[in-house]
Amino acid sequence: MLNSINNLFGIHENAMHLQSRRAQLLSQNLANSDTPGYKAKDIDFKAALQSAANGKMSVALNATQAGHIQPKGIFMGAEKLYRQPLQSSLDGNTVEPHIEMGEFTDNSMRYLMTLRIMSGKINKMLSAIKGE
Repeated sequence: MLNSINNLFGIHENAMHLQSRRAQLLSQNLANSDTPGYKAKDIDFKAALQSAANGKMSVALNATQAGHIQPKGIFMGAEKLYRQPLQSSLDGNTVEPHIEMGEFTDNSMRYLMTLRIMSGKINKMLSAIKGE
């Protein structure tokens, strides 16, 4: 029983964590669209999810005090990548707001879809428990 509960969400749990992390990166890009020299970051979602599905996830690290080494680059097998701009900027900023907004919207829709799938699984489990 415990095994089936642990496996209830399958890959969707990892997908939700990755989509959340990607939303953070994309929102940072948008927030820094006017920052000279800022480089737009993203993750390869498909590769990261495949890595998570194969059990090759790294643990997300958090610095809890100012003296700690800051975690770099990898979250659940998702390495931060730098986006190549379609048109270069004089100040070195690679954020293109229209691209970032499109990616953010797409990621948000996928996050909501994953959330609905997980909600459906929870409702099925509750129905089974209630004997409906």
